[in-house]
Amino acid sequence: MRVAAIDCGTNSVRLLVADVEDDTLTEVERRMEIVRLGQGVDETGRLAPEALERTFGAMRGYRKLIDQHRATVTRVVATSATRDAANRQEFADGVRAIFGVEPEVVSGAEEAELSFTGATRGLVRLSPETEVPQGPLPPYLVVDIGGGSTEFVVGSAHAEAAVSVDIGCVRLTERHLRAAGDPPSATALEAVVADIEAALDRVEAEVPVRRAHTLVGLAGSVTTVAGIALDLPAYDPERIHHSRISAEQVHEVTRRLLSMTHGERAAVPVMHPGRIDVIGVGSLILDRVVRRFEFPQVVVSEHDILDGIAWSIT
Repeated sequence: MRVAAIDCGTNSVRLLVADVEDDTLTEVERRMEIVRLGQGVDETGRLAPEALERTFGAMRGYRKLIDQHRATVTRVVATSATRDAANRQEFADGVRAIFGVEPEVVSGAEEAELSFTGATRGLVRLSPETEVPQGPLPPYLVVDIGGGSTEFVVGSAHAEAAVSVDIGCVRLTERHLRAAGDPPSATALEAVVADIEAALDRVEAEVPVRRAHTLVGLAGSVTTVAGIALDLPAYDPERIHHSRISAEQVHEVTRRLLSMTHGERAAVPVMHPGRIDVIGVGSLILDRVVRRFEFPQVVVSEHDILDGIAWSIT
């Protein structure tokens, strides 16, 4: 069965076309464009017209790829920015016109479940010699750092407890760093940390995070931190996927990013142009999670909610 999964987040819109057979998902096409759909939503509560048009432009290109690959079923999922927007019907109407399907504006809990499935379904594998499960030990804490929100999910074979909190890299950058200098001032960063720590108070109260043996990190902020820690000459998803980045590496990369100017971050080999202005906050969210919950490392996954959406179609 060939399926098309589309994840429309606060910062990016992504496409996965995949063949699903039994317990195997085979990637046919994976694309990502940073469209910044959540531009200004934290302040205005509305999706900006120019942000909608950027998003629809990317989606029109995705529709051509879906047709080209002859996917039989398409599912479009929208997350934090669209949940928060008063004019989300404009978004829904545009998506329907492009794909012929109704977009699903999922709740934070649904987003967490999809992210957990996508990240962990291929994490544990059987040893070919002994058929004993190998890989990072469950239970897992899956942390999906998005543009508008961050999801925390604890589970082993499936998600058992989850919470979504509004500490995305775009949201906090717009809230605290727009006029904070280059690099940002210590005062502005303290305000970001205060918001993160307040959110982590809620996470710890609602989810048994300290029961988890393994921290699994998802999405562009985490994979970018991993690429920098691995000192890659260019973004390489195969090298990044399932890499293990130590807490010390997370702290060092975060310190470096927060001390850089915009131009210096732009020169980092693995940096996507659309992440230059928000990667500092994204790395800081990861840094505070590692510190707060005392994980020695983070297992980085290139598979995330997009893969979870594809699995959910079957």
